[in-house]
Amino acid sequence: MSQTSAPTQPLNDKLEEKSFALEVPDIVVVVVYFIFVIAVGIWSSLRASRGTVGGYFLAGRSMTWWPTDIFSGALFIQVSLGWNLYLSTVILLVVTAVYTIAGGLTAVIYTDALQTVIMVLGALVLMFISFEKVGWYEGLQEKYSKAIPNITVPNTTCHLPRQDAFHMMRDPITGDIPWPGLTFGLSVLALWCWCTDQVIVQRSLSAKSLSHAKGGSVLGGYLKIFPMFFIVMPGMISRALFPDEVGCVDPAICEKVCGAKVGCSNIAYPKLVMELMPVGLRGLMIAVIMAALMSSLTSIFNSSSTLFAIDIWQRLRKKATEQELMIVGRVFVLILVAISILWIPIIQTANSGQLFDYIQSITSYLAPPITALFILAIFCRRINEPGAFWGLMFGLVVGFIRMVMEFIYTAPSCGEEDQRPSVLKDVHYLYFAILLFGLTVGVIVFVSLCTPPIPEENLARLTWWTRYSETPEKHIESCAHQNVEITSQKEETDSVILSSENVDLTDKEHGEAKHPFWKKLYFWFCGISLNPKPTLTKEEETAIQTKLTSIKEEPVWKAVCDANAIVLLAINIFLWGYFG
Repeated sequence: MSQTSAPTQPLNDKLEEKSFALEVPDIVVVVVYFIFVIAVGIWSSLRASRGTVGGYFLAGRSMTWWPTDIFSGALFIQVSLGWNLYLSTVILLVVTAVYTIAGGLTAVIYTDALQTVIMVLGALVLMFISFEKVGWYEGLQEKYSKAIPNITVPNTTCHLPRQDAFHMMRDPITGDIPWPGLTFGLSVLALWCWCTDQVIVQRSLSAKSLSHAKGGSVLGGYLKIFPMFFIVMPGMISRALFPDEVGCVDPAICEKVCGAKVGCSNIAYPKLVMELMPVGLRGLMIAVIMAALMSSLTSIFNSSSTLFAIDIWQRLRKKATEQELMIVGRVFVLILVAISILWIPIIQTANSGQLFDYIQSITSYLAPPITALFILAIFCRRINEPGAFWGLMFGLVVGFIRMVMEFIYTAPSCGEEDQRPSVLKDVHYLYFAILLFGLTVGVIVFVSLCTPPIPEENLARLTWWTRYSETPEKHIESCAHQNVEITSQKEETDSVILSSENVDLTDKEHGEAKHPFWKKLYFWFCGISLNPKPTLTKEEETAIQTKLTSIKEEPVWKAVCDANAIVLLAINIFLWGYFG
């Protein structure tokens, strides 16, 4: 049953008739933008060394939660163009996968850099238009508190905007994001994201030097301030301007608006774009949003393929060639795409349809064990491999059980009684993250203390306290095992080089390549190079390795990075105090 303060049928008719049509200037902007983005990706892939593991997965070290991204991108296309959600998903994935598979991390980083500029400028324009529409910050506070949909569920308050909507530090019991969870739980998740997430770590590993890596992190910190004003507040403005669509609570109305019965808050931003942006700029903003999502997808696809090819496949096939690793990495991207599409229906109904809560809750179940291990491994010398392994296994099993329970016992809709188990109903996911972090720390420390420690000579440059150690690096594995592995790798490398040289000489003898054009195109797309690879002496290899692993910094740039980090910290403390 629903009660209304206005006739239901006229509102339903209004929702059905409301559709958007991009005008010619909008379409031109979108098409030109994506042609430009793909061109940048292809250009960067042509100038990069894509035929090597370092070139494809780490951009040659020369550079200065995938389903949620796919779903949000497809949702934006659905809202702006009225296309089917799964058709939108396929289109988004095709464009993204092409230059990710073809270009590797170099293409990803170049397109990311381009799209970051466009995203910031486009979001800035929309922010000013949105605030002007509601009467700036004071007008938003007034209008948001009155943003109640016409159709509500009787005897409930879920249609009312939260009284603490303009405060970050919310009640520890009744708050949707309680302040202890925000302060400590989200800190655990943030440490995982910025210090151990492969998407971020891979970019740091591709930097020229430690100063470049630190500078990139500081710049990322500055950019992370913007979402409060570019995304969160415009989303609140969208709720204030369109309460019947963005703030719907009646399942029938919500399904009519966005295709999900649990709520339509996810359409707040695209709804704002389509309603407020003028012709031309609307097309640019569509391109901007798609750029943001493609940026995340390309990063995740490349990083995930790196993990599988280097850390899993290479262990299964110790003599795998670089060409094989290139192909395996690309095939794994296609597998990720398929899994992502199959996962979309789950996202649609999870966490009352709120995408942000879905992302943070899943991270809360899986990330804390990794954060715990990372902190202990960096700062505690006594931690060893058995402790790390069993701590991770314990934490991931506990987190996985909670995640499965979350999918089985879904949150009740507005007006329904919450009959979930107490561990779901009474323990907020951010509190669970804190608890899981503490339990994992306990298991890691206990198992490590019960097993032999890592020899001191094996800790050179592996912990915070030994980062400047001059002791020659010594691996834990036995020398005999190392010699066998090094010999086999050298034989494999020599074989590949000899094979490449033979192919090259044969081609020269015939005056032209024997391969037809389609095969050359296939080799280029898969990163397969038939040209001979340069051989390095032991001294050259040692010099390159020393340069790549050096953490020495020029004093000037070290001071610049450190000063900016302090300024960034001060800005964030002020914002926490102001909006707390």
